[in-house]
Amino acid sequence: MAKLKFIYTAKSADNKEARGSLEADTGEAALAQLRSQGLTGIKLDIATPKRVGPSRSCSAADLTMFTRQLATMIGAGIPLLESYEILSQQTMESNKGFGMGLQECADMVRGGMEMSEAMSKFPKMFPDIYVNMVKAGEASGQLDIILNRLADFLENAEGLKAEIKSAMTYPVISLLLIFGITFYLMIGVVPKFETMFVSLNAKLPAITVMVLAMSKFTTSYWYLIFLGIGAVVFAYIIIMRSRDAQRVRDIVVLKMPVFGPLLQKVALSRFSRTFGTLLSSGVPLLAALEIVASTAGNIVIEETLLETRDTVKRGESLTSHLQTSWVFPPMVVKMMGIGEKSGALEQLLYKIADFYDAQVHATVKSLTSLIEPIMLSVMGAVVGTVVIAIFMPILELQKQLS
Repeated sequence: MAKLKFIYTAKSADNKEARGSLEADTGEAALAQLRSQGLTGIKLDIATPKRVGPSRSCSAADLTMFTRQLATMIGAGIPLLESYEILSQQTMESNKGFGMGLQECADMVRGGMEMSEAMSKFPKMFPDIYVNMVKAGEASGQLDIILNRLADFLENAEGLKAEIKSAMTYPVISLLLIFGITFYLMIGVVPKFETMFVSLNAKLPAITVMVLAMSKFTTSYWYLIFLGIGAVVFAYIIIMRSRDAQRVRDIVVLKMPVFGPLLQKVALSRFSRTFGTLLSSGVPLLAALEIVASTAGNIVIEETLLETRDTVKRGESLTSHLQTSWVFPPMVVKMMGIGEKSGALEQLLYKIADFYDAQVHATVKSLTSLIEPIMLSVMGAVVGTVVIAIFMPILELQKQLS
């Protein structure tokens, strides 16, 4: 097994400061080595390894599986370090970057570092909520229970995300199809009929004139259309770097008809389940509020939660500020207030999350059934407009000839 590199600061026999680095199997071995050199007041840190090879990252599915397996192995009595090393070797086959990250974590733990501290060195693998829950599990001695809760939380979050993605896939594909069909008709079909109409010197209806003009512009300046789309996307990315712009966007998103209420329910479900999971795992209230705010995914909700954290710091109740926010419905605030007074806040937060999960599921189902005919109607309208614009002059010519 590769030795660990440590960076130390200590005092020599003549009371001068000594700095340097050394390699040892464990932190204890490094300390013993330094003491044998007559050094005292030793401060020892594991050097962060240089990252070579694949990126230390993982998917939600990989993280969930690792968490569940680690919980099972620890619950079965297998030592933490051994469990970590077994899983790192196993993971290396499917995701080399994740496996290497786990191995580096195992090396840090072997060197004397707490697992939560080692995980915090890999933010692309372990988010803040994960690290803080593991830290609470280490402090309470219930690491296997906390890891099982984490796995449940990750599975619920991933299931909700998959449901939303599934609902959005159909409209996105439909819009792309509509754009593609329209583009093909404008540059591939309509110009052929324009040549015929010009040669016949026919008088054209207004709808035909409009479609021919659009076709001519698309054929001549198609690159401007794509440049325009690219410019809009680029401008949006630049503008969204501003926090004020992000706030306006998030307010608009939550106020949108149909999709706004759905996204609000998703945000409330995520907040309730994350907050409940953190509190039930022993994470302090103020730290839990800060973590939930950072994972809210919406600046309006994030700022509301950070303001709530500040009011709780001042000794006010959890719901005193939440009830002034339009984002949190009265039912949620009322249930949280009851939970806070009765000492059952975590249980009520889970009930709120379950309620909104069911609401999201029902809304997504109804939206899917509603979006399908709307998209078909839009597609039919686009194609129908082009067909009518082409065939109206042809029918008119047939009448004149007969």
